[in-house]
Amino acid sequence: MPPLTLPRQHARTARFTHGVPRNFTISPDGTRVIFLRSSSGEDPVNRLWSFDVATGEERLLADPGAPAPGARLSEAERTRRERTREHAAGIVAYATDAAVTKAVYAVDGALHTVDLLTGEVSALGLTGSDPRLDPSGEQVAFVSGGALHVGERPLLVPGGTDVTWGLPEHVAGESMGRHRGYWWAPDGSRLLAARVDNSAVQKWCLAEPAEPGRPPRVMAYPPAGTANADVSLWLVTLEGRRTQVVWDRRAFEYVAAVSWTGQGLLVLVQSRDQRTTRVLEVDPATGATTLVREDTDDAWLELVPGVPARTAAGELVWTVDRDDTRRLMVGEDVVTPPGLQVLEVLAVDGESVLAQCCEEPTERHLYTWSRADGLVRVTSEPGVHTGARAGGTTVVVRRSLEEHGVGVSAGGKAIVSHGAVPVLRPGVELVSLGKRDLRTAVLFPSGHVPGSGRLPVLLSPYAGPMGTRVLRSLDAFAIEQWFADQGFAVLVTDGRGTPGRGPSWERAIRFDKLSAALEDQVDALHAAAARHPDLDLDRVAIRGWSYGGYLSAAAVLRHPDVFHVAVAGAPVTDPRLYDTHWQERYLGHPDEHPDAYDRSSLLPDAPRLSRPLMLVHGLADDNVFAAHTLRLSGALLAAGRPHTVLPLTGVTHMTSQEDVAENLLLLELDFVRAHLSQV
Repeated sequence: MPPLTLPRQHARTARFTHGVPRNFTISPDGTRVIFLRSSSGEDPVNRLWSFDVATGEERLLADPGAPAPGARLSEAERTRRERTREHAAGIVAYATDAAVTKAVYAVDGALHTVDLLTGEVSALGLTGSDPRLDPSGEQVAFVSGGALHVGERPLLVPGGTDVTWGLPEHVAGESMGRHRGYWWAPDGSRLLAARVDNSAVQKWCLAEPAEPGRPPRVMAYPPAGTANADVSLWLVTLEGRRTQVVWDRRAFEYVAAVSWTGQGLLVLVQSRDQRTTRVLEVDPATGATTLVREDTDDAWLELVPGVPARTAAGELVWTVDRDDTRRLMVGEDVVTPPGLQVLEVLAVDGESVLAQCCEEPTERHLYTWSRADGLVRVTSEPGVHTGARAGGTTVVVRRSLEEHGVGVSAGGKAIVSHGAVPVLRPGVELVSLGKRDLRTAVLFPSGHVPGSGRLPVLLSPYAGPMGTRVLRSLDAFAIEQWFADQGFAVLVTDGRGTPGRGPSWERAIRFDKLSAALEDQVDALHAAAARHPDLDLDRVAIRGWSYGGYLSAAAVLRHPDVFHVAVAGAPVTDPRLYDTHWQERYLGHPDEHPDAYDRSSLLPDAPRLSRPLMLVHGLADDNVFAAHTLRLSGALLAAGRPHTVLPLTGVTHMTSQEDVAENLLLLELDFVRAHLSQV
């Protein structure tokens, strides 16, 4: 058997995520941790486990076995997995009762419950997606066919093909981070459910050209400037009595988040221009809402995961942008200092708040805050940390630049990780470059001796909103090291627009998503060459996916003097073809700011192409549709500009197929090598 290559390993391990503990739920008394994990770094099938915090012992609770041959996911479940970028199989999500003594999950759509104390598994004989137990653990709600069910009873049934109950609309799942569409009341007496009416939303078709006899998949997709889904919230009792939640839905059409605890029902709504948000408290009996808080911003308001929430005493947990810092607010007090950026509120445990924050953009640390203890930093070692907390027990998940893999602990005791170790070890230097201190990762071929020869340069950015790549996480640079070992100096730079450096840094791309982002890539390249004379600026390539693919194509179109070849995967070439919530956040409404969309589009640049460009796109991509690549290719052809297009049949935005993921990297390498040799 040939040796395992890094591209094959990277694909087989789903980017080194298989075998790593995930999806933590801590019992209210802090004694047990429930989590998912597969048996090895090459095993995609997740099982449900329990961890005893006092003894450190693990116990297998539910093993779904190998996926059933020919099993097909429902449309709702397939969409949910695409929105959450889910690569695993088996048990990929679960929900527990309030006491964390019982859980429910779906495998291939079939619903099961498991007693978390005894491990007894029961098949419910029901089929659906997103199952959730009521707080007492007695009843199971789930979604099937666009209807919300409780047990065998359909509680809310859609009135037409464009209506669903209990599911998020496209922009909620893709751009807001809201992957749920219904919530149980703390006493189990009723549910809050989203009714989504897509009748006014454009219908886009996803055909599979390699299978011309297969009907196209039709989905509701709202490109920038068009109508969104009509989303309303309804309270429904177990007897089926409905009460609508009332707010100004015309002014605040986005439902961004819901929090329903014993301290009340909170709903976060947002205006279409995303410059105003309101936290509303809902009366579960009448559906009436009371304004708790309103925030405004001249550009946009970032949605922070985990808020709004409330402490056990009922104080609002929120974030505000002050002193160019996203800061934690509890009640009326701002409780984190300037310079410490709050990225996510991970948990509210009684009166204690657990948040992920950063002071240095390449790191992520955990902090707790309570009125009794103030602000306390939980993690100290350099690295990237996330976690969970309940019952006084904190789960800490750590990645570092010094060690392979993921370290997981609960209450100070280790939870075993079976994640694979890359077949190579990245040699990463993290530096700050240029006048803006651009955080950049620099990688050379293994064993490279400075001064031993000039190296072609490969930039490998994402460098867009909501995504940070330059982090103290060793295995995150495995692919970049593999490219380096093929004879390149590789640079990864996070420029303006990326998170972790404050609101002003994020908003530098407002009304122009390319100019500042490209300038930062060029500046980092030149500053790295001044620092490392081995970099050959006469041979520079750039590759990327999604926003990184967008930047890569823009690089050779707008800066052919700097970039000599590009591979652009799933690029957003025409911002008018991307969804409302994401694109209008940065560029405004296209009817009001058409110049912003023109500046950010690659189509007008097509006649300028003078460098080799490979466009790669999955034809089943329902996030960045293949139309982006096809329209740019059409514009290039109309301008007589030679280029290469690689269509990927049956591939979505995730490129999760093992053979595709591996061979795509090899084809990228061949393309870049061949064309740089001609420079």
